[in-house]
Amino acid sequence: MFHCSRSNLALWFTLTMGSILVIFAGVIYYQAVLDELEDLDRLLYKKSRVMAVNAKYELRKKQLDLENVPLLGSNVPPLGTEFVYARWYDTKGELVQFFGTTPEAQLTITPGFHTLKTTFYSSKGASTVTWLRQLTLPVYQDNLLIGYLQVATPLASVQNNLAQLRLVLLLTVPVTLGVIGLAGWCLGGIAMQPIRDSYNQLQRFTADASHELRSPLSAITSNAQYGLISQSSSPEMQRQRFEKILDVAKSMSTLVNNLLFLARHAGRLSPDSLQEVDLKSELLQIADEYATQEAAKHLNLTYTLPTTSVIVLGDADLLRQAVVNLLTNACKYTPPGGQVQLRLFTQSNWAVIEVVDNGIGIPEADLPHIFERFYRVDKKRVRVAHASRTRKTGGYGLGLSIVQQIVSAHAGHINVKSVIDKGSTFQIFLPLK
Repeated sequence: MFHCSRSNLALWFTLTMGSILVIFAGVIYYQAVLDELEDLDRLLYKKSRVMAVNAKYELRKKQLDLENVPLLGSNVPPLGTEFVYARWYDTKGELVQFFGTTPEAQLTITPGFHTLKTTFYSSKGASTVTWLRQLTLPVYQDNLLIGYLQVATPLASVQNNLAQLRLVLLLTVPVTLGVIGLAGWCLGGIAMQPIRDSYNQLQRFTADASHELRSPLSAITSNAQYGLISQSSSPEMQRQRFEKILDVAKSMSTLVNNLLFLARHAGRLSPDSLQEVDLKSELLQIADEYATQEAAKHLNLTYTLPTTSVIVLGDADLLRQAVVNLLTNACKYTPPGGQVQLRLFTQSNWAVIEVVDNGIGIPEADLPHIFERFYRVDKKRVRVAHASRTRKTGGYGLGLSIVQQIVSAHAGHINVKSVIDKGSTFQIFLPLK
């Protein structure tokens, strides 16, 4: 599926960029044609003006003198060999004098520049097709029209230049299309990678969630079936069965609530939901409440808070849940008589919440994965010393994922340091107001 999508992305990218490239090459070629013709027309016009200024018309005698006109005059050397022909027509369009090929007796082309296709025949009868650029120039003397000068020059130089440009374009365009196709394939892979990762993560998430729900559902089913089938069970045994069903149902409810939480709080919090939160006050209340809970009675729970308030913008309930989850983990994985510390301090523009324990720690290889959903250390480690961080401690492996998502929603980040058998340190960084 991803390979097909990547190929489609690369194909459409290549087609789109290739179309733009071909259009761009066409525009370049068209502009080159216009520039070449403009340069040739400018040169052709200048030389025609040089010829035209030598024509003299005597108004009294009504006689035209072309003796001093290059190419047309008898005593004037040619202006250059680049002209194929030169012709002079009178004001009525009738041919007066010419140089080069024999023209029509009557002027039939309007004044201006024209591109002509002409066939020349050699003495042996061989024909040659030549493209010419022709200028028909009306000539005035004292604001009086005295005739038309018509000259033509071959387009060979223009054709050679354009042929070289076409060769360059024919070589560069396919090569560029190949590079575009390769770039499209690479960019398609880069663009598809987040989608692939999300898809793989969704598959893992679905598989893990299904696995976690299978066990409590089986427990509920087995206990319910036993209660229905067994007729001789005492009220006490039936009560125990119902209590197991209730406990499993509560566990499933917790799992579903956590999954809903992760789904609902993805991304940053909206500015409208942000309020000023005094972290010192919140952490003091959490520490006082947690010290009386059963999970912390076998531990030495201490806290260190600043003397002044530490204000951040956020959701107080979500931040409270993040800290409680860290404290729960610390107490869960710290043996009796151990120590758990809750600290709050500022660092540059950040408020730092720190939870430190001297419990069993986390293997270094597992640290990059502990914030993944449903991840447990015993998936990668089988050593006895680490076996206590397993399913026996309870939970579904979502607590740290929830913490990370809450911190990210507040534009913060979380760090963790841990050493086996020495403890762990979790730090939440939140931007100060």
